[in-house]
Amino acid sequence: MFPPFFPISRGFPHFSPFPPFPIFPHFPFSPHFPVVFPRFPHFPPFFPISHFPPFSHFPMFPPFFLISRVSPHFPHFPPFFPIPPISRFSHFPVFSPRFSQLEKFSISAHGKELYVNADLYIVAGRRYGLVGPNGKGKTTLLKHIANRALSIPPNIDVLLCEQEVLADDTPAVQAVLRADTKRLRLLDEERRLQGLLDSGDDAAAERLEKVYEELRAIGAAAAEAKARRILAGLGFTPEMQNRATRKFSGGWRMRVSLARALFLEPTLLMLDEPTNHLDLNAVIWLNNYLQSWKKTLLVVSHDQGFLDDVCTDIIHLDSQRLHYYRGNYMTFKKMYQQKQKELLKQFEKQEKKLRDLKAGGKSTKQAEKQTKEALTRKQQKCRRRAPDEGSAEAPELLRRPREYSVRFTFPNPPPLSPPILGLHGVDFGYEGQELLFRNLDFGIDMESRVCIVGPNGVGKSTLLQLLTGALTPLRGQMRRNHRLKVGFFNQQAAEQLRLEETAAEFLQRSFNLAHQDARRCLGRFGLEGHAHTLQIAKLSGGQKARVVFAELSCREPDVLILDEPTNNLDIESIDALADAINEYKGAVIVVSHDARLITETNCQLWVVEEQGLSQIDGDFDDYKREVLEALGEVVVHRPRE
Repeated sequence: MFPPFFPISRGFPHFSPFPPFPIFPHFPFSPHFPVVFPRFPHFPPFFPISHFPPFSHFPMFPPFFLISRVSPHFPHFPPFFPIPPISRFSHFPVFSPRFSQLEKFSISAHGKELYVNADLYIVAGRRYGLVGPNGKGKTTLLKHIANRALSIPPNIDVLLCEQEVLADDTPAVQAVLRADTKRLRLLDEERRLQGLLDSGDDAAAERLEKVYEELRAIGAAAAEAKARRILAGLGFTPEMQNRATRKFSGGWRMRVSLARALFLEPTLLMLDEPTNHLDLNAVIWLNNYLQSWKKTLLVVSHDQGFLDDVCTDIIHLDSQRLHYYRGNYMTFKKMYQQKQKELLKQFEKQEKKLRDLKAGGKSTKQAEKQTKEALTRKQQKCRRRAPDEGSAEAPELLRRPREYSVRFTFPNPPPLSPPILGLHGVDFGYEGQELLFRNLDFGIDMESRVCIVGPNGVGKSTLLQLLTGALTPLRGQMRRNHRLKVGFFNQQAAEQLRLEETAAEFLQRSFNLAHQDARRCLGRFGLEGHAHTLQIAKLSGGQKARVVFAELSCREPDVLILDEPTNNLDIESIDALADAINEYKGAVIVVSHDARLITETNCQLWVVEEQGLSQIDGDFDDYKREVLEALGEVVVHRPRE
């Protein structure tokens, strides 16, 4: 047993001694927390080891301190420092102050309970991914934090990027720069003080020197270069950066809003589906940029590749509570699956005990009561061992763990002679504008797996519409096999559904299906049973997308042409879509900003550039490197945690 207070500077007994504490240069002292150790007057050099949670005998470790098995922050720790087993399902911040700890909060919306006795823990410098099923309250939580409806310390500046910038005559780069009101105030004061210098005002000269110091401290001289770098990464050309915001669409104004948020670098930045309004190139840049983010980040995203690369922690919204996992999404997924297996074992053990009690003459009510009493005694015993953990809720009987799974399927088409679809000698451009394509010439066969990539505005969606026949070339022709059936998905398809119909009625009318067959098809694409008989007008964006996918499947297409199919889909549905594409025997052409969908389906990359189309020599990582190097960015390779 370690003594209650141990002199860190002398090292642990029986183990190689630690060097003195002052040689740890990376300890993150924060200006937001002038008193870093209010509970530990003896530290340094004494630290209360009795508050060390990784050791089962030392319960209440301070929320801002943990020694992990491998810590990049502390290279001086001896590699053989003993760390006893840590719960795989616990969340421990690594040497960081926890600036928000809110226990037992509840949130309701529209008469529906979204959070019940949930706990919120936010640690400075961590990058959190908030995940969970659609419609369960992730966005609501972000809005509550942003509105300070939850107890966020007042000295923490919080920003939720959710609204597009005002459409006016302000150039995009100035809209970003003007977000920093402190810089603007100092520049205004600088100009005013310079005007007073001519009158020999000594006080003005003294104050001006302080203003210069403050401007240097916030990097004011480099502000415009920083703003332009961010805008360039998000897809703005130099000309677009100087264009008035009123000349941009809503999607581009959302990019300006995102650029403002990144430029400001708030203590806590919250992003809600930031990749939805971005093309693949911009997602690649944002992914790379946020891997070097030093402040705290809380992001909701359905892009697993983004969550894997950017996030250091995952917060899982499940059963109206928040559960914390250390690592990226892939790590969380493995931990969660293991946790579900263990919960299932505990549930089966509980059910066996209930059956044994009932076989011994107990009623169902008596058996459940006796089982709860046993759980209460066990909980009280644990509390006596760890009194600092405080009171806990009365235990409840376990419920069978529910597994959320989605499976997409597309019927396999009969073989067709190649080429089944192609463009030959095609020129195309919109009236009054420069040609988008000149002399396009290519064809695809049944084995083709193609992803069209390139920045916004080069004509990716236009190319898909040329292939479907929705647009007519100015020169050349689109050729297709006379038996070819094309299945086309885009966001407008969902908007064109008859809103007064139910989803089941839509499929029944379109394909002359029986009611149960229509519902069975909708169920295959993850649409909940109760939504089958709701008017389409009442469905969410994700639910409408599933209806369109079900309709696409019923068409039995020979080629799938998908324009941003992952928008409004959750991660499980994107995985299901990737699996369905891999199992499908027809051709697939896709435009997507979701890197994981591209890599999981092993698509060839065709890039739209210089009014043409060319195949990339390499894989997705090669393309990503090419995009970042063209922007002058350094490729970040963050080690997996």
